[in-house]
Amino acid sequence: MSYPRSASAADASPDVRTGVRRGVAVLVLTLLAAAIPLWGPSAALHGTGEAAAPGAGGTALLRGVLFAALSVSLGELFVGRLADGLPGAPGERPSRWAPLANRVGCAAALALASVVATGNLVPRDLGQIDLGGLYASRDGRLALLEVNAFLLAALCARSRRPGLQLWPLTGVLVAEALRAHPVAEQGPFTGSLLTLTHLTCAALWTGGLPYTLRVLRLWRGGPAGAALLGRYARLAALLLAALTATGVWSALRRMPPGTVLDQLTTTAYGRTLLAKVLLVAVVAGLALWARVRLGRSGDPLAASAPARAEVVGLGAVVAVSGLLTALPLPIRWS
Repeated sequence: MSYPRSASAADASPDVRTGVRRGVAVLVLTLLAAAIPLWGPSAALHGTGEAAAPGAGGTALLRGVLFAALSVSLGELFVGRLADGLPGAPGERPSRWAPLANRVGCAAALALASVVATGNLVPRDLGQIDLGGLYASRDGRLALLEVNAFLLAALCARSRRPGLQLWPLTGVLVAEALRAHPVAEQGPFTGSLLTLTHLTCAALWTGGLPYTLRVLRLWRGGPAGAALLGRYARLAALLLAALTATGVWSALRRMPPGTVLDQLTTTAYGRTLLAKVLLVAVVAGLALWARVRLGRSGDPLAASAPARAEVVGLGAVVAVSGLLTALPLPIRWS
């Protein structure tokens, strides 16, 4: 004698299949994103006559992971504040990824600190790592600052006041901006300020969109969802404008105007920068498409498809950004 399946089992089956498909898609996209920094240095350096530092692929991957973790945490804080300010918005919020992201960021920062502790070489055993030597160099102190800041942010994220993680995460941003511009560089303060602004805008845009989509899914669309997506889209446009301005200015400082076109195709840094610019242009187009669909229908769920594609594009931008930090810089600054 056969018994019919219960309604709950029948209803759960599509949800399970959907979850499995999403999990497989995330895994595949993560592997593809990891391939960019791991194999990117050899592709970018091919035919340029330049040489990459030892372990450039691993360093680029760790830097990309650090940027991604920073973006997730800052994006949650950013969009959470937007959602809290909406009148009549539901009180429900998705589960926070920030605690895990901060721990992952701490692990990546610790691994990068171990590279600095061995003289910017990939350590082959624990005996090569001179942790005490980190305090003796500027790069070492900045690496330690990032480790401690992510650790403190992870503790704040698990506390009753998760908003406090903003301050240690700001410390990570400042440390990255200072690390990217050594004191020997011409105009290091200007360069650090540009990088700080660029990183902040990139983290808010990149981390804010996934959390916005998670909130929309939880709220199942509705007027509050449309208002949240519209508010995020307007601020994202401002973030993109600031990203473009600071990115162009920073590029012109490293590659003087008369050499830009040549270096974009003949140097590893220029090739990777060009790839990043093209990716950002594609992501901006997807963002515009999502905004148009939202304006036409008023339903935030109608804009979900291009917005999800935008998330994938932003992930690729983060991976390329990590690669960019591990490549040799142009020969001279302006």
